[in-house]
Amino acid sequence: MDPRQPQLPVGDGGSWPATAVSEEDLIEAAGRGDQEAYGELVRRYSVTAHRAAVLITGPADAEDAVQEAFVRAFYALASFRQGAPFKPWLLAIVKNCARNKACSRLQQARLTDRLTRARPTVSTVALQSVPSAESAALRAEDHRQLITALASLSDSARLVITCRYLLELSEAETAQVLGWPVGTVKSRLSRALDRLRAKLDKPPRPHGTKP
Repeated sequence: MDPRQPQLPVGDGGSWPATAVSEEDLIEAAGRGDQEAYGELVRRYSVTAHRAAVLITGPADAEDAVQEAFVRAFYALASFRQGAPFKPWLLAIVKNCARNKACSRLQQARLTDRLTRARPTVSTVALQSVPSAESAALRAEDHRQLITALASLSDSARLVITCRYLLELSEAETAQVLGWPVGTVKSRLSRALDRLRAKLDKPPRPHGTKP
């Protein structure tokens, strides 16, 4: 991250009351340059943003990705459409920053190890919200098996499952975050779940074993 950029208060709500001010008012004030109002927005969304970054780039680079995303979002508020949902707009920026980190500093072979250091509740609790017909297919005996299977999917498959079930976004919000039509989200999610089911049904053999 460029050290010349202002360090916005990630996780610090400033002097704005946490519940008395609507999100729309905070966005409007932040768009006028009020950093305390933006600090409250950061406080409200820092956990979700960090969770998304961890799932994309791993714990080591997540904090830098989130900080960069919040700085970018602050300067992009002028282009934010009033009345539009803020969370998917913000998470789209987080996704781009985290993917940039991943592309520049991570190797795909290290992804599994880094993701397994994420908080277990991100996957084990959030996946309880998957509809019952899909819960059985997504259920793994342990956290590592699930994360290993998820990490072995293609980038688009991993992202769509992450958005829908690990970040608990709606199809419309997922479409906004990923920049896809809603129909594409539905079709790619269906295919991604099929691939994840297959990998969980047939876990990889230990190294050196014969088929």
